[in-house]
Amino acid sequence: MKPKLLTLTLTISILLHLPVFGQTNFRVMFYNVENLYDTLDNPEKDDDDFLPEGTMHWTQGRYYNKLNNIAKVITSVGEWDTPALVGLCEVENEKVIEDLTRYSLLRNMNYRYVVTNSPDLRGVNVALLYQRDKFKYLEHKSYTIQFPHNVRKRTRDILHVTGQISAQDTLDVFVCHFPSRRGGEMESEPDRLYVASVVKSHSDSLMQIRKNTCILIMGDFNDEPSNRSISQALNAQPVSDNLTKQNLYNLFSAFEKRKDTGSYKFQNQWNMLDQIIVSGNLIIGDGNVRVLPHTANIFYRDFMLTDDKTYGGKRPKKTYHGRRHEGGYSDHLPVWVDFMITNP
Repeated sequence: MKPKLLTLTLTISILLHLPVFGQTNFRVMFYNVENLYDTLDNPEKDDDDFLPEGTMHWTQGRYYNKLNNIAKVITSVGEWDTPALVGLCEVENEKVIEDLTRYSLLRNMNYRYVVTNSPDLRGVNVALLYQRDKFKYLEHKSYTIQFPHNVRKRTRDILHVTGQISAQDTLDVFVCHFPSRRGGEMESEPDRLYVASVVKSHSDSLMQIRKNTCILIMGDFNDEPSNRSISQALNAQPVSDNLTKQNLYNLFSAFEKRKDTGSYKFQNQWNMLDQIIVSGNLIIGDGNVRVLPHTANIFYRDFMLTDDKTYGGKRPKKTYHGRRHEGGYSDHLPVWVDFMITNP
């Protein structure tokens, strides 16, 4: 064997036996998809408007067009690769999630899913899509809300999914859709305060059980980051220089101060209702998983927007504008953030 060839062979052999450290991106998004109903009647739920003979004339064609619209947004958020985790709300049931992952543009993206079966009167739920090569599913739970001040009131369950994203790191994901502001912001606030306290209780329990707890909370909170349900009941604070591993931090607090942007537009005002919140351990911890707070953003492209003829500027292009079928995407814009995973 020639000396140069021997040297090359030895070098390759040594490299193959050295530990290799690589970094991969792990993108997470949340999206309120605005009334993703199938066309079948559920006699136990108030879904009559979204039937072919209902007031919205919700036909099979419109349904499949919406599935592909949602899939288009998800793939666009992923850019070169689809997001590893996708939280969704305002989905009717498991069937619409199955159709979304099997029969839309997402059919080749290797998504699996978990969806709740909530007692919500409108029949809407929350779901989590995950790519199983990036998120190893371990278990999930649904937390049904029992309001102490109104035992008959119903709302969406909180979805809690646990999975591994590295050999050493477990991620607990909460997907939420807090009660709406119907009836007035102040009048409905006690409902959101209570749901926030339930999420906080479960996250605190996890932090007591696990030494290096990695918690990700995402959802449509129907409140701004500075509202009491988020800033006090959930105690999710803005990201700052004084961080602790056991506290919760809202990656979208700074967006509330921006006048011409938000995830939802009500009349002429943009609101930051959709947010992603993480435990401090994901920012300053010494695990293999780290969130990149500076990447947190609202996603939009021209195809997702339309002219706001009433209030000026742009607004999200919806599925329905009032009762007129607009054939768009959603009345909300999705939010996303990147994580960095270091794998030995």
